[in-house]
Amino acid sequence: MKTTGITAIDHAPQVVAEWLNLLQDDLGWPDRGRAYLLLRETLHAVRDFLTVDEAADLSAQLPLLIRGLFFEGWIPARTPAKLRSVDDFLDRVTQAFSNDPLAEPDVAVAAVFSVLRRQISPGEYRQVAWAMRKPLRDLWM
Repeated sequence: MKTTGITAIDHAPQVVAEWLNLLQDDLGWPDRGRAYLLLRETLHAVRDFLTVDEAADLSAQLPLLIRGLFFEGWIPARTPAKLRSVDDFLDRVTQAFSNDPLAEPDVAVAAVFSVLRRQISPGEYRQVAWAMRKPLRDLWM
């Protein structure tokens, strides 16, 4: 594979693979595509449940390709989502799994939160937690 000589760009696919490996290991999932879908949908739900400023703050902590995934399809004028309960959050994530539903959506989402907790600064993780409504914060923590 050709490299650009720019570390952040050359290393980006490896970072995504590391995040997916963590998620797959935590959930015991052999299917990388399913882990990717879970990561993407959960990141989108987190983004949409935060204010624009909080989403921007969180994104600054994300690696290059994960940040791109986070912002994919974002319409800032629609955030934060009006309905922001735990059930709304889980429904948002599980919609992408209609063909192969998640057995335990809360466990799957908590696994993504665990990966985030290990990959971003503790201060930013707490800041995002406090930006969420209490029931969702309990799942986040």
